[in-house]
Amino acid sequence: MQVDIQSLETFNQLAYEGAEQATAMMAQMTGIDAAVDVTKITLMDRADVGEELAGQPFVGIQFGMEGVLNGDTTLVFEERCRDPIVEALPGGSSDGDMAESSVKEIGNIMMSGFIDGWADYLETTIEHSPPEYIEATGADVLPSADGVGSEQVFVFKSHIDWPGEDLNFYIYMLPEYTEMAEVMAANADTQSDAIPVDKLSVFNQMTREGTQKAAENVTAMTGIETDAEVTQISFAPIEDVPKQVDSKSYVGTVVEFDGTPSGYLSILFDETSAMNVAEALMPMEPDGEGFTSMHESAIEEMGNIMTSGFVDGWANVLQTSVEHTPPEVVHDMGQAIMDPLAAQVGQHQTHAFIIESRMQTDDLDFSCEIHALPDDAELKQALDDLEIERKDETEADVEKIF
Repeated sequence: MQVDIQSLETFNQLAYEGAEQATAMMAQMTGIDAAVDVTKITLMDRADVGEELAGQPFVGIQFGMEGVLNGDTTLVFEERCRDPIVEALPGGSSDGDMAESSVKEIGNIMMSGFIDGWADYLETTIEHSPPEYIEATGADVLPSADGVGSEQVFVFKSHIDWPGEDLNFYIYMLPEYTEMAEVMAANADTQSDAIPVDKLSVFNQMTREGTQKAAENVTAMTGIETDAEVTQISFAPIEDVPKQVDSKSYVGTVVEFDGTPSGYLSILFDETSAMNVAEALMPMEPDGEGFTSMHESAIEEMGNIMTSGFVDGWANVLQTSVEHTPPEVVHDMGQAIMDPLAAQVGQHQTHAFIIESRMQTDDLDFSCEIHALPDDAELKQALDDLEIERKDETEADVEKIF
């Protein structure tokens, strides 16, 4: 099965319009003028879905879908959103069962419009179950992934912002993988820029292994036991690419890589992690207060080693050469770092694949994000050339790296 870039753009726009319709219905019922911030399609391990919700309490409304698409759709509210929303309803109350009933009423109306938009586009009927009210922390507010593990799924996720209130909502649509791939393939122009869906999934797994190699390089250099946590491929409009990164301040490196594929790669540490990992590399105490030139040199070295491990894994599997520029050290707000990279890629495409990985350790306060923006056409060529039986061959050349 194959899916083309145009059909991915169409389905991403369809999800965006569905989220806009849902927020418009909420505004009509409550007067709350929320706005859709980001909508993207992500291919990831089912067990990792909702990792961005970790540690926060949520309430949710969940629906089962049946028809050309089977699966689940969930509307997720930050728990602190619930009372302001239900109290904005005529006669609404935040007390007990009344609050739960009000959330179900709002969710049912919002999500019926969302699902109906998909049915109208696909010229079919998609039935959905009655809304189920859920209260949980983190990803537990989403349909259970127990026993699913590394099974790959397409996730359609919209982030909805309540301006001026610092409150957020999310819509997650999790269709059954094979059926979603078939729907995408049925709408693809296989004579143009079609991408083999099975190879996209393999490439995602290959990226996870490349991330694990980068994590092993961190461990080898610093003694900090580091593990790859999340790997995913997202597809979103160019203007939404910087929004994939938190607005907080990061320290890291940026490189341009060239080959099949080419593009840009950033390795970003939050400021505390950057200090910790840099000082783990230093042979002596830093020569000043705060983030010094010694810290910067250590981060540059670490970024180079991690980039090599990550990119060499691709090159080995793709049987090609992927070179990269010397790393440029960056220290800025996350979105400010990603803006110029998105602008470069956006010179010749309107949407982008964003390859994202995260790693962390239990030994100290440390987390790291890897964001790659490949050229669409060259990613397609890489997938065309990918031999699936080579998917496990991501071992990088240690002598080359060190």
